[in-house]
Amino acid sequence: MAKLRKFAAYRGLNRPYTRKSKYRAKSFVRSNPHNRISRYNMGNLNAEFTHVLDLVVDATLQIRDNALESARLVTLRRLEKNIGKIAFYFKIRVHPHHILRENPLASGAGADRMSTGMKCSFGKAIGVAAQLKKGQTLFRVTCNEEHVAFAKEALALAGTKLPCHCRVIIR
Repeated sequence: MAKLRKFAAYRGLNRPYTRKSKYRAKSFVRSNPHNRISRYNMGNLNAEFTHVLDLVVDATLQIRDNALESARLVTLRRLEKNIGKIAFYFKIRVHPHHILRENPLASGAGADRMSTGMKCSFGKAIGVAAQLKKGQTLFRVTCNEEHVAFAKEALALAGTKLPCHCRVIIR
């Protein structure tokens, strides 16, 4: 598997041409990479809970799908360990639609004769990311009052897996 490129190149919200169409000639992006997030709703989906905790981002940026999946896993494991499997409802509130692309250039001896240049270089799809605005809710956990401290701890742990500063808001 190829090594992931540093995400500093993709952190900003500059929108390149990412049009996807069912007609090949009208698509700027030829392939759509798969999403690594396996589940968006976890826990007890039918129960009514009293408290809502949100993980909110403090900056406008993009977050890659593998970072979201890593934060989801650590949050879910912490919630299931401390609260149980049916005493909470955990939801991912964003979806990675934005396709990340790069135009790889060759380096080394003779690279100037191999590269095709930068004219109309839309690039090759390398992954997907979710675009977030400042103050947008990323994760939401609903639980009862006795489990609020555990849920807050789990969401704070998820914030350490993400490439931005996040805060937990209790409603």
